Amino acid sequence: MEKCETAARDIRGETLNHRVRARHLDLASLKSIREFAAKIIEEEERVDILVNNAAVMRCPHWTTEDGFEMQFGVNHLGHFLLTNLLLDKLKASAPSRIINLSSLAHVAGHIDFDDLNWQKRKFDTKAAYCQSKLAVVLFTRELSRRLQGTGVTANALHPGVARTELGRHTGMHSSTFSSLTLGPVFWLLVKSPQLAAQPSTYLAVAEELEGVSGKYFDGLTERAPAPEAEDEEIARRLWAESARLVGLEKPHGSSVRGQSLTK
Repeated sequence: MEKCETAARDIRGETLNHRVRARHLDLASLKSIREFAAKIIEEEERVDILVNNAAVMRCPHWTTEDGFEMQFGVNHLGHFLLTNLLLDKLKASAPSRIINLSSLAHVAGHIDFDDLNWQKRKFDTKAAYCQSKLAVVLFTRELSRRLQGTGVTANALHPGVARTELGRHTGMHSSTFSSLTLGPVFWLLVKSPQLAAQPSTYLAVAEELEGVSGKYFDGLTERAPAPEAEDEEIARRLWAESARLVGLEKPHGSSVRGQSLTK
């Protein structure tokens, strides 16, 4: 939260906009997500844009507070619940936009409905990450379908590789060879956080994207996602299972029973 408060303070100083606030949100906790959403609904008159940006990448076999595999829990289920809890506010603020951050890694993903949380198989952190990012694209597709006619759009985005701490678990920094040999080359090829944020900003405000929904963008360019990401049956099944896991009694548009600046 200290870094979050600092960022908010810097933005207030640069823009002279005093309505820039930092709020605590732990996407690895359903309780935290519900508390955050309730606060936003109570305090904010409108939610015009929701950018689901947070992620965990290739971490050890950790679980969330509620027992979900960490990457699936944070990258997909946490954002799934948060978005659903804010949907009424987004619809009341229409035209409004939802941007879900995925990754090019989704092309290597597969949704294993028999073991979404890696409780039966030997854990593979890379495969788990790819599954979570495929889930984001599928969620976006089904969300867009359910939001037709509401004035709320939803799109998925691969922003490119950014120079952040997202890759802290990949081993780059722990290996002397990687740090000294590959590290300098890697850092020359990746984007600064400011540059990597431009695609999210573009999807959030570009006038030419008004009404565009259910699409996948690679940077600033719309592209076709992986074939599994376009499977409507898988998208609907994932929605139903996600709603069950997070305890959504009545997910938007379904009777299925059932998981800003952020930390």
